[in-house]
Amino acid sequence: MVAAVVGLPMVLRDDGTAKGLTQILLTYTLTAVSVLLGMATLWLSCGTLARDVEECQIQMVTVKPIARWQIWLGKWLGILGMNALLLALSGVSIFVLLGWRSAHLPAAEQKVLRDEIFVARASLKERPPDLRAQIDKLVKQAMNDPRAAEYGEGEVRRQIASAVVASNTVVPPRFWRRWAIDVHTLPQKTQDEPFELRIKFHAADPNPEATYATVWRVGPETSSRAKMLEQTLPPDSFQEFELPAKMVDEKGRLFIDMLNASDSALMFPLEDGFELLYYESSFAVNFVRGIAIIFCWLALLSAIGLATASQLGFPVAAFTSMAILILGLSSGTLKTVVEQNSVVGWDTATSSYKHTPLDYLVVPIFNGALKIINLVEGFSPIDYLSTGRSITWGMLGLAVTQIVVLLGGVFVVAGMLLFSRRELATAQGNT
Repeated sequence: MVAAVVGLPMVLRDDGTAKGLTQILLTYTLTAVSVLLGMATLWLSCGTLARDVEECQIQMVTVKPIARWQIWLGKWLGILGMNALLLALSGVSIFVLLGWRSAHLPAAEQKVLRDEIFVARASLKERPPDLRAQIDKLVKQAMNDPRAAEYGEGEVRRQIASAVVASNTVVPPRFWRRWAIDVHTLPQKTQDEPFELRIKFHAADPNPEATYATVWRVGPETSSRAKMLEQTLPPDSFQEFELPAKMVDEKGRLFIDMLNASDSALMFPLEDGFELLYYESSFAVNFVRGIAIIFCWLALLSAIGLATASQLGFPVAAFTSMAILILGLSSGTLKTVVEQNSVVGWDTATSSYKHTPLDYLVVPIFNGALKIINLVEGFSPIDYLSTGRSITWGMLGLAVTQIVVLLGGVFVVAGMLLFSRRELATAQGNT
């Protein structure tokens, strides 16, 4: 932990930019701390209970007038307390190092650090259109064609959905695209301040070095307050620029129009192609909330380790816990199998997805596992902190509810039940 928190930032030198400093002191260091504490937590939680059983030490506790679930809960809370202390010390060290190293940056980079990273910015997006009815209609029409029926309804739906989404996200050359963002729920002071626009687009031109001319009109279309901005932007990367202040109309809406002034079509993804950023809180508050989410992950890992050790020996419990962790990290593979509805995948001979009887068993299991994994996977505090994105109190509350209470609670209850029913009076191998 000392090497990760202090040694790594001292050895690795940044390139003198705000993003380079952030990459080392936030991304690398927090990732190393999370991995080290996560693996140590999983290993310790498996060993502390399994070793007590194997070495016949737990019997000296269970004969006391204490319920077994209390013993289990005591071990879990002890591990959580140790993790809280180590995580707090690591967080304070990283925060102090950030302040110390950032003071040596050039003035221009310090401004970038204050405006884009050392801040907690929340975001607003345009409400995505409901395309299900349009997709269902097109799929129904397509399935009347025998050639389409050969591919299966799942593949036809996937291709049609991709085409429909593309038609709603592509801006042809010399065309306008409008976004309308509802900001009436924000405080009036926030509405009157300048917003930051964060965009990302893909271009039809395969040249990665190309840039594209765009014209942005901000504010009510019929109002003299509307402002025009010209931006020449690269594709396939997030770009941010400031919008003029006091551009919200009387109904609390902010209209942003974009003219594609280039000769290539531009595609703005629905998920992350367009976001309106505004100040939500300080970086210190955001950092504490990010550390709290990492603590939620550690609470889940300790519950998994103790639950497996409640019934299994130390080696088997450790490998079982690692298998559960690897399953959680394999969400990409699970998602692909569920979307394709096939374990085998694409068959080049028939130009379609190959299906086997195993799909009827595996695909539903993978689908259920993916829904459980999604309860945890959506929280990425390190990415949020390194990009100055706000980790709201609502997000933290959702993390506690989904990671600790729901998913962690399942392992806590399972571990208590297994440990309460486990036979501890049998002869041990080392006696």
